[in-house]
Amino acid sequence: MGEVEEKLEAYEVKREGEAEILMLKSNAVFFNPVQVHNRDMSIAILRTFVDKRKEEHEEKINKKNKARQHVSQDIPPKSDGDGTSSEQPASSSVDGEINGDHGRELHWRADKAEGPSTETTETPSSKRIRELNAPIVLEALAASGLRSLRYAREVDGLGKVVALDNDEASVEACKRNIKFNGSAASDKVEAHLADARVYMLTHPKEFDVVDLDPYGSPAIFLDSAIQAVADGGLLMCTATDMVVLCGANGEVCYSKYGSYPVKGKYCHEMALRILLACIESHANRYKRFIVPVLSVFMDFYVRVFVRVFTSASEIKNAPLKLSYVYQCVGCDSFHLQCLGRTITKGKSVKYAPGIGPVVPQKCSDCRKKFNVGGPIWSAPIHDQDWVLSTLADVKAMKDKYPAYNKITSVLTTVSEELHDVQLFFSQHNITGTVKCTPLSAVVFRSAVLNAGYRISSTHVNPLGLKSDAPWDVIWDIMRCWVRLHPIKEQPQDSSGTMILSKSPKLEANFSRAVAAVSNAQANKVNRFLPNPERHWGPKIRAGRTITSKHASLLGHEAVNGVIHEKDGNGLVVDKPGPGTEEGVSATDEKSSDDECATES
Repeated sequence: MGEVEEKLEAYEVKREGEAEILMLKSNAVFFNPVQVHNRDMSIAILRTFVDKRKEEHEEKINKKNKARQHVSQDIPPKSDGDGTSSEQPASSSVDGEINGDHGRELHWRADKAEGPSTETTETPSSKRIRELNAPIVLEALAASGLRSLRYAREVDGLGKVVALDNDEASVEACKRNIKFNGSAASDKVEAHLADARVYMLTHPKEFDVVDLDPYGSPAIFLDSAIQAVADGGLLMCTATDMVVLCGANGEVCYSKYGSYPVKGKYCHEMALRILLACIESHANRYKRFIVPVLSVFMDFYVRVFVRVFTSASEIKNAPLKLSYVYQCVGCDSFHLQCLGRTITKGKSVKYAPGIGPVVPQKCSDCRKKFNVGGPIWSAPIHDQDWVLSTLADVKAMKDKYPAYNKITSVLTTVSEELHDVQLFFSQHNITGTVKCTPLSAVVFRSAVLNAGYRISSTHVNPLGLKSDAPWDVIWDIMRCWVRLHPIKEQPQDSSGTMILSKSPKLEANFSRAVAAVSNAQANKVNRFLPNPERHWGPKIRAGRTITSKHASLLGHEAVNGVIHEKDGNGLVVDKPGPGTEEGVSATDEKSSDDECATES
């Protein structure tokens, strides 16, 4: 008994949702409690996916049954020699696999897959109607296995959950946690020591759900992940390398994602669109394409949920979903240039390059030059039906989500976004450009609405606004506002002076519009929540020694492996704490985002 207690002293029990894990008190296996937001949102979307998949299955069966009835009514029975008639079975083309119609037909597996058996039902026409298999989930970078355990225990209707990691300590921890959670987990979850890239390449179209949540960039996993997802399946992907995606290292972003970012207040939404464009690019190489159902920026990372379909004809539309971004260096205006266009003549549709440029050499508002970035995903990044369904399900199961307040606030804000408008601008920024008295968000929104355009908030930034109003309308509103609230004289070469030097073509109406306040605001729903505790953010990699330099990231109370002492010169130095050996848990201090690490 004493030996057991000594072993347990090295572990700490962590509970999240319905799952419990044993975590080593050292930093041997990665675990970040901040990612509860990520895991809760993933569970919510996964539940919606299971429900939508069943609905699509039933719709397909009903469609086939109607087609059989129509065919049987159109084809008269053949007469035999003795005058009797024999029914002919429905055309086999009715039961054929269809990848067309934008690839939205479900992928049916007739092979002998593990998990729930594929049963068949005899129909009057002796045709086999396949039952829907329980979805199989792959977590490519499992670490402690907490995510896989929560999927298995909390999402009804799932089949097998496969957890992978290429670190032996992580796989041992994962297996230990599977046993710790009893039969509810051990009957569904299995852990493997494997390189996720190789494993996914050798299991093409085998998983209905693939979850990528790496430490840093997911770029090296995308090609194999897109091949492992079954037709109609769900790919969930996280990227935490926000410094790269938001434009601080544009050349690195291009090398990883094939897109060059530009700096702007919309940088986090641009990060989402760069990631989506990268996934689409990998999918197109295999005659596949993606349909985003939810794309969010939360905490310190971006997370996208996309359906994957196969259609050789649909990938022709890929250039229509991508655009370059022209960002003015003087003011906040930006413009998008689509990569492609279609030419329709009668029933024929031809694809052609986009016509450009969409902007002159210099900004028409402030006469400054443009920076060019992209290509980015310019099609919708959310599916409104999925968002509303997920939000309703989450509210109905409030007690099931530890981060209920956070994910409902994000989903509520997403549901009110203008999904057909790319990127956003900051009201504070445009006010700062012309150096005028700030106007309230309600007043500005009212002016846009009264001009006949739409406007909404964005989940990415509490000060961000999305609108289909062109930039000349936005600046006309600001010119009218400055006319009512005069400003001090500004330098002649400033962007604000150039903008205000023009007379407005639109007379702005600042009277309050009813739609200027969203339903969430009217109902006083919290849309942007503060962090629940201090140092709420990323954690250091597994295996690294926690030193005093991590205090700003983890907090001084968490830096318990280091003693701060002063040397003879009065400088603070780091020394190993009691009971630790210098370098015991230290590993190579490389900071490459491409290390095949574990869940963030």
